[in-house]
Amino acid sequence: MNPYLGALGALTVLRLILCAWLPLAPDETYYFLWSRHLQAGYFDHPPMVAVLMRFGTLLFGATALGIRCMGPVLAAIGSLFLWDAGEKLFPGRQAGMAAAAMLNATLLVGVGCIVMTPDTPLLFFWTAALAALVRLVTSGDARWWLAVGLAAGLALLSKYTGLFMIAAVFCWLVTRPEGRRVLLTPWPWAAGAIAALVFAPDFIWNAMHGWASYFKQGSRVGGFDAGRSLQFLGELLASQFLLATPIISVLAGFGLWRLANLPSRAAQLLIWITILPGLVFLEHVLSGRVESNWPAVMYPSIALAAAALPAAVLQRWLNPALGLGFGLTALVYAQALTGVFPLPARVDPTALQFAGWRDFATRAAAGPGYVTSDDYATASALAFYAPKTVPVAGFAYGWSPRWRYFDLPSAGLKGQTGILVTRRADAVCPVQLGTLTRRRGEQIVAIYRVCRFTAPNAGVLLSRP
Repeated sequence: MNPYLGALGALTVLRLILCAWLPLAPDETYYFLWSRHLQAGYFDHPPMVAVLMRFGTLLFGATALGIRCMGPVLAAIGSLFLWDAGEKLFPGRQAGMAAAAMLNATLLVGVGCIVMTPDTPLLFFWTAALAALVRLVTSGDARWWLAVGLAAGLALLSKYTGLFMIAAVFCWLVTRPEGRRVLLTPWPWAAGAIAALVFAPDFIWNAMHGWASYFKQGSRVGGFDAGRSLQFLGELLASQFLLATPIISVLAGFGLWRLANLPSRAAQLLIWITILPGLVFLEHVLSGRVESNWPAVMYPSIALAAAALPAAVLQRWLNPALGLGFGLTALVYAQALTGVFPLPARVDPTALQFAGWRDFATRAAAGPGYVTSDDYATASALAFYAPKTVPVAGFAYGWSPRWRYFDLPSAGLKGQTGILVTRRADAVCPVQLGTLTRRRGEQIVAIYRVCRFTAPNAGVLLSRP
């Protein structure tokens, strides 16, 4: 067996073990609700993450492993796609192995393939589209356009950021004479038609629900504030330098600069697939914060760019880059599992995301009647972790409209009294019954108010026996 394939297999097994061991984050419990009520679209994103969770839970039940198992599997298959792309682009240099190894050594991928979110399938299908494009360029076989269209459509059905792949490919074609000639053939248009057909269910769902997802995502744009924009830019650059890990970030930067000075079709393809999303994110900082996971789509192409550096550079820096990347990822795993480093909970993202949910939900459900929250993520965590004998309800009541767009069973609670769990300072709380803390060991992670709540409408049932 190829030792690198063996290492990828061992890494995948380790990640699956961590999937089973690590508590679920609130967003994962929210997407798990999706998977129990499959639809062609949701208020936040397209449905692919729910489809993957449904498949995983059919295999392993409604457990952390079932919910997450497709993440490491897709990361492994995507690594093979990237490996193939690197070997085809830069043959005889083990560039594919280097690119796949560096992608897996980034914190974003190392942690992201454990925590199941829409970015997981997005990154996989984006990498598949990139690999198909490389096959197209290196083989000259126009039939690869069909695979490009299928992968791009599935990426778009995972997250709307998949649109950047389609836009980048169009820019790559239209900015080169031979690319404009390709646009006179039916192949790229057939690819576009396949992508549109794959994405059509989400489009139809949105058309039937007032374009809810599109308005929701479009509402992220705000006004320009020079001071805040500089802050957002600094946060974006710092987060990506750390999530890609420092050495890989520097190697990728040099690799992209080198590719930008090459006239080849393949080099320009990698530049467009990297730069177009990057420009969109840089534009976004003018009006709002770019979440640290959004640039994930740039990582496969920057890994290929780093792998395209001269052999002497890679011989010197590849092993230190992998050692630092996997080492930092291991530290994050250890902190999430054990809290081994004495960080204050308020600045420890692993505590904020994973710690104390089961005990917190059990205590929240001990009050009379049903339990709810004005935060969708907290309500979803309560629905997953609370005893199934206690109803957990969701209400579209001045907090979030998202529950209106779910095909969830009615809770039938209008006018009934239950418990509201909230962290909002402005939450209406006529009668506060006390407070609840979520903890990691002795450390308080978060403090919640517990309020008496009268259901304004029937609500929807988020948990069931």
